[in-house]
Amino acid sequence: MDSEDPPIEIIKKSGVDSVADARAEDDTDRRKEDKGSPVGYERRNMADRRKIRSKEGRERYLDMVQRERSMLLEYGVSRSTEQLLDMAGAVSGQEQNEEEGIKNRATGDTLRSILPVQAWLPLSIHLIGLSDGVLKIAPLDDLNDKQIETLISTARRSGFNVDKVDIEMWDRAELLETLRSVHDLSADRCEKTLSQWLGDIDNGLLLNRFQRDLLAEALQMRASDIHLVQDNNPDAPNWIKYRIDGDLIPVHLLPAEAMARLTTLLKRDAGLNFGDRVTPKDGRFGFMWQGRNVDVRVAAGPQAQDGEKITLRLLDRAALKGFDELFRRHEDVGDHLANLLSPEIKGGGGLILLSGPTGSGKTTTLYACVQQIDRRRKHVLTIEDPIEYELRYATQWQVRGGQGGGDFADLIRASMRHDPDYIIIGEMRDADTVETSLRAAESGHTVISTIHADTALQTFERMRSLMPAERERSSTYTLAQQVRAILNQRLVRTLCRGCAHDSTAKESLTPSDLNEFGFNGDESVKTHNTSGCDLCNRTGISGRTLLLDAILITSGPGQRNHVYEALMNNPHDLIGQDDIVMHTRREGLVDLVLGGFVDPKAAVSYLEE
Repeated sequence: MDSEDPPIEIIKKSGVDSVADARAEDDTDRRKEDKGSPVGYERRNMADRRKIRSKEGRERYLDMVQRERSMLLEYGVSRSTEQLLDMAGAVSGQEQNEEEGIKNRATGDTLRSILPVQAWLPLSIHLIGLSDGVLKIAPLDDLNDKQIETLISTARRSGFNVDKVDIEMWDRAELLETLRSVHDLSADRCEKTLSQWLGDIDNGLLLNRFQRDLLAEALQMRASDIHLVQDNNPDAPNWIKYRIDGDLIPVHLLPAEAMARLTTLLKRDAGLNFGDRVTPKDGRFGFMWQGRNVDVRVAAGPQAQDGEKITLRLLDRAALKGFDELFRRHEDVGDHLANLLSPEIKGGGGLILLSGPTGSGKTTTLYACVQQIDRRRKHVLTIEDPIEYELRYATQWQVRGGQGGGDFADLIRASMRHDPDYIIIGEMRDADTVETSLRAAESGHTVISTIHADTALQTFERMRSLMPAERERSSTYTLAQQVRAILNQRLVRTLCRGCAHDSTAKESLTPSDLNEFGFNGDESVKTHNTSGCDLCNRTGISGRTLLLDAILITSGPGQRNHVYEALMNNPHDLIGQDDIVMHTRREGLVDLVLGGFVDPKAAVSYLEE
């Protein structure tokens, strides 16, 4: 973040207050005034609670991890305590504070994932870490003053607080080995390897090297998926595309013969029958990148007459956001969920629903909630299709549709005989799943699940649509009694902080849009730079952030008759109730626009959606 930008907390407070003032006369804001975003003393208390939660998360599994590390060493497997804690999902101490987290402190992995490759890879340096404004590096060769100044400038534009560079002298052989094992990425390197392989297409070593460079390049570019199309039609292009920030980006174009060999290698590594191009199938394999294992999920299916489509999902545990990081801009929502996920007594039960369209980050939020649970003392059982990330200290069941007892509802019934405290359900798909989930919540288990819906209020309608007609009233009553929170979410693209243009609201929005957001027009905003810069691959966009439409119900089960009546008649009757805290999508967009994270015109389109 630029040094002249005001703190995020101040921006958030002023944004919400200005909207509340602008809407006070017609009373159209859904939140009551006393339910607004916390400020002052409350905010400091929230920050303190988050620090305590983060510290507890590290100490919670420390003794288990140390005993595991000793056993692994006996089998010749070397894992550091930090690596094992990260695998357990415990938040590192460097991520505890929003103000100091990524600005003043960062690990080498964090630096490599955010700083553009061209800023440090050609220098042949190993990024060790950032602490209190000092960037520690280990160079293979001497750096001149200009190179150091450029490195500092790039780090600052990327949001890091770097005052100086501290050079550590390493043994040359050790440094070379570290550079080989960690710095396995570069767009230039991938293109070079591809060119060499296409010149000698029968060379299996070059094919394997290109596959590795391809995966490394995609991870460095923050791709979530890789799409490959293999088509033998001479007129059909064989593209490799990366999905970055929600968009598919064409990256590499291969001849049909080369693409066929690449897809065969990927299917072989995933344990699939590479001779069958007709039957859709799934597999997975592991890939070491920057010293950690990345899981690659492979889906194969037919393409046109005699081709094949391969989709790779890159499951990088390091890319998963922690609980507090995810709800950084929605602190009261995060605190409400944290209380639900750490009840004082066993048997509190309840239902937490995460809704939104495909690709809105529901699974990420689901895993963040699981990581927030004390899995040392509580039994967490997940039912997923498919299992995406392996969770330490949790029981994970894979749904096997079509097999006896392998569906969601069957596994939910079976799970209750295994003494779970939390049942995590990958998705509500049918009436049987909804019914058994409600019964599990009613019997004292905390149930967390996802469901497809466009808004938080519509989530109630979606749940009711899946209920059997003969039991609709009783199931709706159970739903009204057990639901604790509904989070409907979207992922919105955030502007690159290094190149976004400064502007005012009235320059970007029409009078009607200004009125919709409660702006007077003089507010300072940032707009999209379509030309981009080196920090954002010339796109002007750098990542995505969470946008919530949430309903939090604070009353106990015995005080919810009005919730039941609203669900049976009109869910919109819940708006304005004393025990219902609502966060609208518009409020979140106001916050993001005033914080300089989202272009005002893009915010209008998100609001319309």
